[in-house]
Amino acid sequence: MKIDVVTIFPGQIDAFTSEGLFRRAVQEGNEIFAHDLRKWTRDSYQTIDDRPFGGGPGMVMKVEPIHDAVQELKKKNTEVVLTSPRGTLLTSDLAKKLSRKDHLIFICGHYEGVDERVREHIADIDISIGGYVLSGGELPALVIIDALLRHIPGVVGNPESLKEESHEKGITAEYPHYTRPVEFNGWKVPEVLLSGDHRAVQEWRTRMSKP
Repeated sequence: MKIDVVTIFPGQIDAFTSEGLFRRAVQEGNEIFAHDLRKWTRDSYQTIDDRPFGGGPGMVMKVEPIHDAVQELKKKNTEVVLTSPRGTLLTSDLAKKLSRKDHLIFICGHYEGVDERVREHIADIDISIGGYVLSGGELPALVIIDALLRHIPGVVGNPESLKEESHEKGITAEYPHYTRPVEFNGWKVPEVLLSGDHRAVQEWRTRMSKP
């Protein structure tokens, strides 16, 4: 898979690609690139935003540089994703669907938002990671990418761990996890996890996973 992230803060994306899951994804042959939106501006000031029509506070990101960036980066089977608090809520199923794409372009919004014509005519889907507002679209893009990379073969070290994920089972809460030592500060690991009874352990985990 190839992932292009169009942003005014490419350093925020680059900081992730050299560590953890992102690094492993790249080592497995996937590509993740951050692109500075200012590269596609049309004036000497590299203007990427302007005042909103109709008045109001803040600035709105311009459609022209975003359009030009996507046109240059886009391929035949590209899916263009806009990060937006108004978008479709990210789920495990949506992440899995995105993981099957050959090429994704993420558009990271900022300020008061992005010119609506980006949503209407350029993006194929806009995605939200929750009902709150962040300072920009970089963190949502990284969250979405992290979620979808887990479904690409070879990225997660132990594929069996994906089967144990609570959201893969339609459960909204995950069961508690414990490791050594058995007791610390008087805090003990539940006896059932030490019993060796796999059926009892599974029943306990199912019970503890209920929201």
